Amino acid sequence: MALTCCGLCAVANVPQSTIDKYKAPVADWPAFQVDDNVEAIELGPRADLPEVDWQTDESVELGRHLFFDPRLSGSNQLACASCHDPNLGWTDGRRISFGHDRQRGSRNAMTLLNVAYFDELFWDGRADGLLDLITQPIQSPIEMNVGIEAVIVRLENVSTYAHMFERAFGTKEITPERISIAVASFIRTIVSSRSRFDRFAEGDHDALADFEIAGLHLFRTKARCMNCHHGPLFSDGQFHHTGLSYFTRRFEDLGRFNVTGDSEDRGRFRTPTLRDVKFTGPWMHNGLFTNFRGILRMYNHGITINSRVQKRPNAPPLSPLIRPLDMDKKEIALLEAFLESLGRIPRFIEAPIRLDAVTLQSETDSNIDHNSSNSTY
Repeated sequence: MALTCCGLCAVANVPQSTIDKYKAPVADWPAFQVDDNVEAIELGPRADLPEVDWQTDESVELGRHLFFDPRLSGSNQLACASCHDPNLGWTDGRRISFGHDRQRGSRNAMTLLNVAYFDELFWDGRADGLLDLITQPIQSPIEMNVGIEAVIVRLENVSTYAHMFERAFGTKEITPERISIAVASFIRTIVSSRSRFDRFAEGDHDALADFEIAGLHLFRTKARCMNCHHGPLFSDGQFHHTGLSYFTRRFEDLGRFNVTGDSEDRGRFRTPTLRDVKFTGPWMHNGLFTNFRGILRMYNHGITINSRVQKRPNAPPLSPLIRPLDMDKKEIALLEAFLESLGRIPRFIEAPIRLDAVTLQSETDSNIDHNSSNSTY
């Protein structure tokens, strides 16, 4: 916990009478506070994903093998799990990921936990859902660096895959669409475990200590977190410029603008979920932040790290939702304690044994059809 027993005195920043009001059904909690133009949804337990007709037990099992299979990369050394390791919160623990020939991308690999709940994926939202997500990193020259047709040829030379595709889709034919469906089916199973906050919201009012409930109250009121991090996923799924575009400096990244070309999108990035947030660092789109409480202090100051840059000509404007919060050290500690209650160490998933090849082609694949898409996270 961020607080020890001596930190319990910090609860005095939130009256006990307010804390007690949270020991009731969510509908009876004190009203949350957001700006007038924000349509926020109340916090609550994570709901099950709606069913889709293309996900079956067979497609999930096939996707599990594909997710961990380095045949999906040009070097035959990288798999989806290289950047989304289940032992590292379904990210890779790096500031930015390494790809083909140890090339460095420019963004932090977002966790895959709960990713299936969102419609626009990657930090800049360039993928329209899971089925649009899968082949982009496979074909990116600085990530997995292989043409999808070359992947199909490799998989066709593994007899077990032919049977798995037949079980999942009715025939042995391997297509880009079927690869996407299979991997997406597996990714849909990557969800957060039930957290102490979930238990609390479901009526187990002993699941959170009073100081964590105080942090919950601050989250919903003074800390202004609900403006962007609301609903059961603790994210609005929208794009905001929080001041970390590094305009005209090293690490400059204009985010959503590179997808839409709309000047209003300069410096905007997708709001990440806060579920399991303590297990998915380093944080922010560039992975530059390794001190979680330091991030809370930045928000408390209104992300002043970019204040001088904001005065430069043509600088992207800061989101109006970002303002100084005037929280003291105790309140920041309470907020951090609550955020720790939103997650558990992600459950261990062991990689499947690599399927044996029968007549696998030369792994050099000298005639690979490289795609020029840049799919860095």
